[in-house]
Amino acid sequence: MDSVAALTARFLDHLAVERGLSPNTLAAYRRDLTRYAGFLARREIDDVTAIDGATIRSFVASLSASTHGADERPYAAASVVRALSTVRSFHHFAVREGITDRDPSLDVTRPRIPRALPRPLGREEVERLLETPDASNPVGLRDRAILELLYGAGLRISELTALDVDDVDLDEGAVRVLGKGGKEREVPVGSHAREAVDAYLVAARPSLATERSRAALFLNTRGGRLTRQSCARMLAVYVGAAGIDRRVTLHSLRHSFATHLLEGGADVRVVQELLGHASVATTQVYTLVTREHLREVYYTTHPRARRGADAER
Repeated sequence: MDSVAALTARFLDHLAVERGLSPNTLAAYRRDLTRYAGFLARREIDDVTAIDGATIRSFVASLSASTHGADERPYAAASVVRALSTVRSFHHFAVREGITDRDPSLDVTRPRIPRALPRPLGREEVERLLETPDASNPVGLRDRAILELLYGAGLRISELTALDVDDVDLDEGAVRVLGKGGKEREVPVGSHAREAVDAYLVAARPSLATERSRAALFLNTRGGRLTRQSCARMLAVYVGAAGIDRRVTLHSLRHSFATHLLEGGADVRVVQELLGHASVATTQVYTLVTREHLREVYYTTHPRARRGADAER
């Protein structure tokens, strides 16, 4: 009999070694499995073969009703669905490894969650944000290059911070990215981003680099590889300075990249490849955003789109 703890350890090793998942993704799997193992322990279940669909449904229900964090926030619907997805993968692994001949998670219906559309920045907001860093000093040059590359190539922040100098080919106008699941892709880089990265490499990186820098592209002031947390803090400063009065995350620039491409007429499958999405269904959410934009423009500009006093203004 494989205990839940032993099989969990084997499953995480499989994800790390065979599937090559990123540290952040592995951490999410580990958190979900720790909650699941704790739930099973409270029910005195330590045999994977003793778990049935009712047990998993109870776990999902308990997660939905519980809170987390210092402020005791309830779990978001998306977090509950992700936890169920982790549990499904875990039981699928148990079947594949011959631990059991049935997958109890197949009896569990996936909860429906409301579709949350991405909130991209407007083009004018992006322009203001990209112009905010002070290009007269090394940190400002670095920050402008980061923002231009996030928006100009639609990179995930984990992809950007992992870049080495040799991953960027300014002559060809391309960046080589290692995406989710260890999948490599090449993304075109536009003229503004190329110029910003070139200026950083020539006038800023040499003054930031130390022996510990090695090949890392973006460096902090101590010469180490820049982290996603540092980038998030940097972005918050520039969002405020640009006068953007709403929540903007590093991923907002990726959302803006995709949305603006589709608004400009790009094919959704091309955008899928640029973003590194495994499924076009993931990319299609951005088409809904552009439809909302089209409706908004129509109702605010067409003289016959509204009735009464609104139409006369």
